[in-house]
Amino acid sequence: MTKISLLPHHHTDDSLLSEIPDIEEIAVVSEAMKQLGDPARLQIFWILCHCEECVANLAAMVNMTSPAVSHHLRVLKDHNLVTAQRRGKEVYYQASHTPLVDSLHHTIEDIAKIACPQKPPLP
Repeated sequence: MTKISLLPHHHTDDSLLSEIPDIEEIAVVSEAMKQLGDPARLQIFWILCHCEECVANLAAMVNMTSPAVSHHLRVLKDHNLVTAQRRGKEVYYQASHTPLVDSLHHTIEDIAKIACPQKPPLP
């Protein structure tokens, strides 16, 4: 018996039913999107999709205090949206290199009609 026969009305092509993601798969995306629901966090995430940066510079870029930026970075890092790397006394953050982060980055730009900044050509 297919799932389609369990539906009260037969409006949906049964091929769609086999493609519906499991709730666990959707939960990962939902959780990531929740973390980007804060405008300041979304702005920080967008910046880190384009460059690696330290807290002090991020704070100056988004006109926030370093502790506030650190809080947002901790949330993003806890949800695997950004990574951190210590170099000497500084910690540098960048967007994680995952398919989910790439998709979120491009979705943000598509929705907001933001263009990726042009990177200078390599020497």
